[in-house]
Amino acid sequence: MNPLTCPLTCFSLTTTDHIAHLVLNRPEAMNTMHPTFWRELDEALTHIHKEGQARALVISSTGKHFSAGMALETFSGAIAMDDQSPEGRAAIFDMLADMQATFTKLETLRIPVIAAIQGGCIGGAVDMVTACCIRYATPDTFFCIQEINIGMVADVGTLQRLPKLIPLAVVKELAYTGRRLSAAKALGYGLVNEVFDTPEAMLAGALQCAKEIASKPPVAIWGTKQAIHYTRDHSVDDALKQMGWLQGAIWSNQHVREAVTAMKEKRAGEFSALPPLKFFNEMGL
Repeated sequence: MNPLTCPLTCFSLTTTDHIAHLVLNRPEAMNTMHPTFWRELDEALTHIHKEGQARALVISSTGKHFSAGMALETFSGAIAMDDQSPEGRAAIFDMLADMQATFTKLETLRIPVIAAIQGGCIGGAVDMVTACCIRYATPDTFFCIQEINIGMVADVGTLQRLPKLIPLAVVKELAYTGRRLSAAKALGYGLVNEVFDTPEAMLAGALQCAKEIASKPPVAIWGTKQAIHYTRDHSVDDALKQMGWLQGAIWSNQHVREAVTAMKEKRAGEFSALPPLKFFNEMGL
């Protein structure tokens, strides 16, 4: 994987055997989110998306908590929220749209994203993990829509994505009260896929899942993610039509033959990687 433009300070990023592993690595600050965190996350996701080498992404963390969410000093320092004029309030909209776009990159990434969550997943961290495909937890994991506890509305994706994942009445209870949702209840509601005994076991499980994903044809995984997300937000009829167009675009007899042959021969299949992306505005004449 080509190096990032600048070294990461809030994360570490490695890629091994087609699995990217992004680690929140500021445990002394409970992995809180501030402007540098946001810039680095956006750059790391863009980098993974464009490179095409990774076939799955695991996001894990360090320390007692996965993330305590937005750094509170950010609101009084780096981010100026001007509520004194219509122009200032309009600027709040545009700033939030930019922040929302970073977490949306987790959804639009060409590969599946697995979140391994230990301890507190608070405020903005809930926004973050609800944009991931799969969530694993440990017994001490809890989720908290912290924003209501500090006098504001959650605004970077939780209220839009969480109702797609768990019952609406549960979302309302959590969003109105700021209560904690335990790992056991999150498992029961389907917010997390599995609860592991230890962070080490959880990370091993996440990497194993990523390994299984990475063994499939990358373009078929890409198409599956596209179809699932489209289905979530459209009618069955519309989603079936989209499926026909999608399958017609990416169908590969070669991939099917290789997958079946590899299964019979009890070996790993060999599949073409997704190509690196070059954005139009980066292309020379």
